[in-house]
Amino acid sequence: MESELKEKQRVIAYVDGSNLYFGMIDSGLKHCKWLDVAKLIKGFIHANQTLVAIKFFTSRITHNPPKEKRQTTYLEALESQGVDLIFGSYQAKFMECRECGHDWILPTEKMTDVNIATHLLMDAHLDAYDTAILISGDSDFVPCIESVNTVFLTKSVVVFFPPGRHNNSVAEVARANQIIGRQKLIECQLPLEIEKKDGYILHKPEGW
Repeated sequence: MESELKEKQRVIAYVDGSNLYFGMIDSGLKHCKWLDVAKLIKGFIHANQTLVAIKFFTSRITHNPPKEKRQTTYLEALESQGVDLIFGSYQAKFMECRECGHDWILPTEKMTDVNIATHLLMDAHLDAYDTAILISGDSDFVPCIESVNTVFLTKSVVVFFPPGRHNNSVAEVARANQIIGRQKLIECQLPLEIEKKDGYILHKPEGW
């Protein structure tokens, strides 16, 4: 078994949670938010590859308890499927309408892009993968993708774009790229109920 694994290409998947989420929302796929990320990625793994890890990068929602609860349920569901969670942070930016004086909080995600780029580069340096799958359409990753593909000649970064998030500059530097199809997202949904290791039952949130 050990020799078989050595012969296979090691794959680590890096998921830009926000880019994926809003790509689905903007493309009219709100009903796909209960996405089984592990199942989705495993569907991209070839027979000569072995999936080493799935890293899901996101930030915890703040200042909105109902949304916080739904997000926590989803993240716990992902974790129960073997997905590693890496958190950035949301910073509250206070906005005010000059005309009516109404103010509101606009959460801004911080550190996620830096976390993904850092993990991609460090894992390449540590020889943790042969192929990296990046799920994102964010052009901020162009320098990082280009660096891995040019400095680490035996490694490759391939990109799977969320719906509506195809980016030409990212596609140009990736070893390969494709758009995640709508049908694939529809088919890769988590069960309505998920039992965690401690026996607690997670339920799909209403509206998801």
